Amino acid sequence: MLRLSRLTDYAVVALARLARDGAGPGGRVQTATGLAAATGIAEPTVAKVLKILAQVGLVEGVRGAHGGYRLTRAVETIPLSEVIVAFDGPIALTACVEGGSGDCEAASICQVRGRWDPVNAAIRDALSDITIADLAAPRLPNRLAAPAAVAAAAE
Repeated sequence: MLRLSRLTDYAVVALARLARDGAGPGGRVQTATGLAAATGIAEPTVAKVLKILAQVGLVEGVRGAHGGYRLTRAVETIPLSEVIVAFDGPIALTACVEGGSGDCEAASICQVRGRWDPVNAAIRDALSDITIADLAAPRLPNRLAAPAAVAAAAE
C-alpha cells in the first residue's frame, strides 16, 4: 500500500490551519503551542513539523514577544507534492526509477527496469495538481472529488 508518513499528514494539517488562521505571507503569526491546541497534534510534533517546513521554505519563523510561524506563500501555490517530498522524499512507487539510488539485486536482468517511470511521473503530476488550499477547503473541489460523489451531488 502506498502510504504517506504521519509527519506529512501533520504538515498538511498545520499548513491548512496556518492559512485558516490568517498566518499567510506577511500576515499574523501562529505559535507552535497555538497550532497544537487548534489541531490536536502534540506540541513537540508540531514544532518538529514547523522546523522542517521552515527548512524547505514553506513557513518562516518570526522572533520576538509576538513571534511564531507564518506561511511564506499562499496555500493556493503550494502543491501537495512539495510537502510530500519535504517529509517523505522523492515520490515513486518503486526504488528502481531512472536515476534512482535504490539497490536492487535483479537490476541487471530486470524485465521492467525503467518501465515504472511513466507511472511514477503520473503520480507526481497528479499530486502536483492538488494544492494545500484544495485540501483545506471546506469541501473538496469537484475536480478532486471521487466520481461517485460528483454524480451524487449532481442529482
